[in-house]
Amino acid sequence: MTDQPQQETIVLEARGVTKHFTVRRTGRDVAKRSRRSVHAVDDVSLQLRRGTVTALVGESGSGKSTVARLLAQLYPLTKGEIRLEGTAVKAGRGRSFRRYVRQVQLIFQDPFASLNPVHTVRYHLTRALKIHGRAGSGEEELEQNLAALLERVQLTPPQRFLDKFPHELSGGQRQRVAIARALGADPKVLLADEPVSMLDVSIRLGVLNLLKDLKDRLHLAILYITHDIASARYFADTTLVMYAGRIVEGGDSETVTQHPAHPYTQLLIASAPDPDRVVAEEEQEETGSGEPPSLIAPPAGCRFHPRCPKAMERCTTELPPRFDLADGQWAACWLYENSGSTATEQEEVSAK
Repeated sequence: MTDQPQQETIVLEARGVTKHFTVRRTGRDVAKRSRRSVHAVDDVSLQLRRGTVTALVGESGSGKSTVARLLAQLYPLTKGEIRLEGTAVKAGRGRSFRRYVRQVQLIFQDPFASLNPVHTVRYHLTRALKIHGRAGSGEEELEQNLAALLERVQLTPPQRFLDKFPHELSGGQRQRVAIARALGADPKVLLADEPVSMLDVSIRLGVLNLLKDLKDRLHLAILYITHDIASARYFADTTLVMYAGRIVEGGDSETVTQHPAHPYTQLLIASAPDPDRVVAEEEQEETGSGEPPSLIAPPAGCRFHPRCPKAMERCTTELPPRFDLADGQWAACWLYENSGSTATEQEEVSAK
């Protein structure tokens, strides 16, 4: 049997996922809830397939980490649906939550903050194995399982690391321990929330290569959250671009990064340092300007229009749908109204 059917299987899916956080009043009315809310995530849909990496790219505050926490069921949904292997997931705690997290594990951005500083590596990994019923039947089997976890994340020999505290490890070693802890559940999905942004540049590639190796050997579905679109091209099979709580572009990573369609994606790529690129003054003026919008009162229409150098009148009032372009790429931008087709139109064509 080949691995191809496994790679095409959708393990985790988000459908129209939305998350709004209520804003509390200050001063005398601190105990009262305001009717205002932060539109952190609006109508986000994505699919994580077995044996593939999906990158979610965007600047700070775009809602990427909120999506990860929604998929990990750390936040309740305001609206939408999450499906695990085709079955709708109901919010909850207790046994249902534990069954879910055995298959979906979250790797946090800062390994020093996510590991308890007063406990050793042995404690962290043993606890993960016991919670998920994979500790074994005795002390000897537990030691073997602990050693196997550390070997899987390339921390060898295991005996050198088991009894160390987090502060005795380097940043890269701590993140590998955090990955090993996630693997203690034997998951099908890893949600990696900027897993290398807190690490030295010299060791980031090693951690990304480790995740890539785990994806290939264990046929994991990985959501890779990052603000670095260059690393998405290197590491991910599919790239989704997020701005102000909405996904604005998606497709094959090579296509999205080499031929960006949405003006925001073009801005992200243009802002990446490139010593070989010389930008003329007239090109610099077309990169857009300004700050991301307030998500308490997001702008009408396309949320990027206040910063977009190509904005039209329609962009200020009407929310653009998803327009399908060539080679599986798509963009939610009115620039492609006449050159692309919407998802609804595609469904109508398929029905005929």
